[in-house]
Amino acid sequence: MIPGTDIPSDGKCEAHLPTAMDLNTDNITQSVIDFFSQGQDERMRFILDRLVNHIHDFARETKLTTDEWRVGLDWLQACGQICTNDRKELITVSDIFGLSTLVEEINHPKPPGATEGSILGPFHSLEAETKSNGDAISEDVSGEPLFVLCTVKDTSGTPIPNVKVHVWEADSHGEYDIEKSNRTKPDGRGIFYSDEQGTFYFNGIVPVPYPILCDGPVGRLFEVSGRHEYRPAHIHFMFEKDGYDNLITALYIQGSKYCDSDAVFGVKQSLVVSIQDMDSETATEYGRADVRSILRYEFVLATDMETEALKKGGLLAVNGIEDEYHGTQP
Repeated sequence: MIPGTDIPSDGKCEAHLPTAMDLNTDNITQSVIDFFSQGQDERMRFILDRLVNHIHDFARETKLTTDEWRVGLDWLQACGQICTNDRKELITVSDIFGLSTLVEEINHPKPPGATEGSILGPFHSLEAETKSNGDAISEDVSGEPLFVLCTVKDTSGTPIPNVKVHVWEADSHGEYDIEKSNRTKPDGRGIFYSDEQGTFYFNGIVPVPYPILCDGPVGRLFEVSGRHEYRPAHIHFMFEKDGYDNLITALYIQGSKYCDSDAVFGVKQSLVVSIQDMDSETATEYGRADVRSILRYEFVLATDMETEALKKGGLLAVNGIEDEYHGTQP
């Protein structure tokens, strides 16, 4: 048997298959759906049903020409061919079509007061080293030093200790470490843990705007569609803690160009922050007399229960009121 189906692996089961003959614009969609509906995974059948419907409707609505179809296939093939462990072109494709932001919003709704999410992007890396609070994440001597001081709390305002926090940012030229072929170790990134007061802090550099990678198929698409390729200045954060919904987000710098036209649709107003002058009290407490700039932010995590309640029943469920939930869900 073919795994996940009732189809023998020798393929001798035509009697069990829907028809695949005499297909035309009127009946091909349902026939393809029927072929995909033979698996045992209900969620997968549902996803493929919707996918086939939307792809076929797109072709019908646009009256897609053969030449356009071939150009599209060549573009998708080029996206795959340029991918490596460090060059994640298909993540960028998801980003530039707004799909990354849409999936984030669907899967991680936030209760009032919780920090909003943003996109992961293609530059997160598993190579990041675990660091102690107060360590530097960047060795870029050209970057303007920045002290980042943050807290992590729950929606009731209680500090959350021992939260695993991934941090990554580009260098002063707008490049990430994994873009550099001559790198010898991770740079511009690190993993921290919040202390008993829910605080974590580190030395970084003031981020700068930068263009997404446009030397491949994404760049060609931007060129023909007349879009700019820039992202505003930002620092990425990802939070992990048992019992809490994982938060992938970023802080965007107030006054940075492209905040209102981010090429990958990641900016939210609540994530736009100001870099301030270092005050003497903080400089003394944290031994940062040599740093002129500081970024402060209070991150608020939603619990798994809060997030699931919002996904399944909206705010009524959060308040303990039953709310009917329709749809085929993961």
